[in-house]
Amino acid sequence: MLYLFFGNDSDNKLKAYEKFYKSTAKDAEVFNFSRNNLDKMQIESLYSSSSLFSSKSVVLFSNIFANEVSEETRDFILEKLELMGRSENSFIFLDGKLNKPILDAFKKSRAEINVFELPKEKTEKFDNFLLANAFSQKDKLNLWIYFRQAMDLGVGMEELTGVLFWKIKDMILKKNFGKFSEPELKNLAAKLSYLLPEARKSGIDAESAFEQFLLEVF
Repeated sequence: MLYLFFGNDSDNKLKAYEKFYKSTAKDAEVFNFSRNNLDKMQIESLYSSSSLFSSKSVVLFSNIFANEVSEETRDFILEKLELMGRSENSFIFLDGKLNKPILDAFKKSRAEINVFELPKEKTEKFDNFLLANAFSQKDKLNLWIYFRQAMDLGVGMEELTGVLFWKIKDMILKKNFGKFSEPELKNLAAKLSYLLPEARKSGIDAESAFEQFLLEVF
């Protein structure tokens, strides 16, 4: 079974995706893939067999067709869409704007396609405090959703790291540690302060470095 959620209306797209994911992933084993952790052998095993630990599996792909993804990766996924569509497991793609050849491949594979496009004259602004509040509450799902929404809307890494750094310092000053300990917050603030400079120095993509930081928080 194959599902696609795409377009530049990030707010409505993510709401629909989250609602669908929660209904589909119930009692299922969930696998997450992005351009940073694509495992071709594991993907092939997921569309060719059932899970050993549950009656079905849900496989999530995040921005696999983004510009930064290699042509080899895109071609591999596109070649496997029909097999995913015939699988008993659910393969769910969450992406931004897609070109016609990619959409045609999903249509050919009989995917359920959900399009979320903003009117041309309308622009959407991301509320950075949504990310900060999800972080302070250790809300892993919404933290990831808001991060992807920010990326879809082109929010800069400096802006996101800045609002998280402010939130952490505010929690420390007010001694409102939430689900963190004070040493944890101080350690996270220190990591954030040099995250982007270290990424640039090492030649690592800033988005990937920030995403890895968020994953390591939990």
